[in-house]
Amino acid sequence: MSLGPEDRAWAEAALGEPVRGARSVQSLWGGYGELLRVTTRSGRTAILKHIAPPPVRGRADRGHDRKLRSYRAEMAFYRHAAPRCRLDCRVPQPLALEEKPEGWRFLLEDLDAAGYGQRRGTLGQAELELCLGWLAALHGTFLGAVPEGLWKQGTYWHLATRPDELAAMPAGPLKDAAAEIDGRLRKARFRTTLHGDAKLENFCFGRGRVAAVDFQYAGAGVGVQDVAYLLASGANSDALEADPEPALQVYFRHLRRWLPEEVAAEVEAEWRGLYVLAWADFYRFWAGWAPGAWARYRHAGRLLKALSTAL
Repeated sequence: MSLGPEDRAWAEAALGEPVRGARSVQSLWGGYGELLRVTTRSGRTAILKHIAPPPVRGRADRGHDRKLRSYRAEMAFYRHAAPRCRLDCRVPQPLALEEKPEGWRFLLEDLDAAGYGQRRGTLGQAELELCLGWLAALHGTFLGAVPEGLWKQGTYWHLATRPDELAAMPAGPLKDAAAEIDGRLRKARFRTTLHGDAKLENFCFGRGRVAAVDFQYAGAGVGVQDVAYLLASGANSDALEADPEPALQVYFRHLRRWLPEEVAAEVEAEWRGLYVLAWADFYRFWAGWAPGAWARYRHAGRLLKALSTAL
């Protein structure tokens, strides 16, 4: 996808100066569009996220519908939530947003130009501390808030959107407990706005700081759902999942900064008790999406033992 005349005019109107050129950053998942970095005559840059969903013919496509809903949620995040995200939960600020019958356009601040141009392939201790601090800031900022226009349940793997993966799961206690796990997470007393796809690849690093992108699955939930997925996404996740306690200590230490002392203690007590359910909820999806990988998962036995205690 190149920068067409309509996109160019739209970007120029938002940026207030002519666009000199654009280059591709990456294609979007499933061929749904592209990220472009546009450069103005003065040298200013911005990111144009252009979503143009492919046509779907024949029977209903659950995955396609989920992606469309995700882009609506992402636009709502940038409209309503992004302005509240300050330095500690830094996100690209929206410069222009548009939804049209044929798709969506986001013109966003270029985080690389803002000093967040580094990416990481491994979740080392420094990266872990920064990402957990970012998640704690997000969760503390939005604790108790009604997520306007976002998913009623955040995360891309939540049970209501993944019946096919549930059906593909091998029979066993994790599959049997799927609905109860989902219900317990949904009925938590303390809920916040989740990133929903808090993998390492969605964090952009600077010197001693971090920002995050991709909010298609932002929505309500308990903070440890983001934490569990972050630990699962790192290249060295095996050690983190085997003993998540040090990471949880870091996360709750950061979270306490954002909440009154008495509230922080109650939130931590509830969310610590739900961590193993959050962990199991993600692996319920994974076990149906990639059954062979689940069969080889080395902590499966420990997970199921912990799950039987938590339920």
